[in-house]
Amino acid sequence: MAEARKKILCIEDDSGVAAMIAEELADRGFEVMAAHDGHEGFVAILKNMPDLVLCDINLPVMSGFEVLERLNALAPRLGHIPFVFLTALTDRDNELRARRLGADDYVTKPIDFDMLEMIINARLAGVARNEMWPKLAMLNEREIEALTWVARGKTSAEIADLVGLSKRTVDFHLDNARVKLGAATRTEAAIKAAIGKLIEP
Repeated sequence: MAEARKKILCIEDDSGVAAMIAEELADRGFEVMAAHDGHEGFVAILKNMPDLVLCDINLPVMSGFEVLERLNALAPRLGHIPFVFLTALTDRDNELRARRLGADDYVTKPIDFDMLEMIINARLAGVARNEMWPKLAMLNEREIEALTWVARGKTSAEIADLVGLSKRTVDFHLDNARVKLGAATRTEAAIKAAIGKLIEP
């Protein structure tokens, strides 16, 4: 017996984009449902219990952020459904907000469908966000403090002024934190730390 196709709910207010996503993902073996505003999407999640949710942020009635906030309020019953934002908003503030709300991924348009398929399969395979980040990466207080300021957009020199250390010492703490978190850049380290709830940006 063939394995049941995984159900993907796509919450996207542009019906043309929603149809394109549905067609592409159906070709890749997924069963796709569409909803065209945040409230309709939220109801569809409760009714259909999809295996994964793809959600735009700028939506009529309820934003994508509000949809995820409502789902979080219903956790743990719905906490296991992977939630991926698919948005034209490329700025870091929105991505950080999405990560803080517990989004599993943040994918920006235009959509790279090979990449999207890889992300969906990784999430469906249960590569849960909680397993990917070392929950207690043993960051010390100075490293946590420095990363928190990085997450708020401060430079090393600005952080040095704020915490009363030399810029060189700040860089030292940030480099240590970066290595501990397995991140290529300090910004990536800050995002990883925020996702892992090691810092509160």
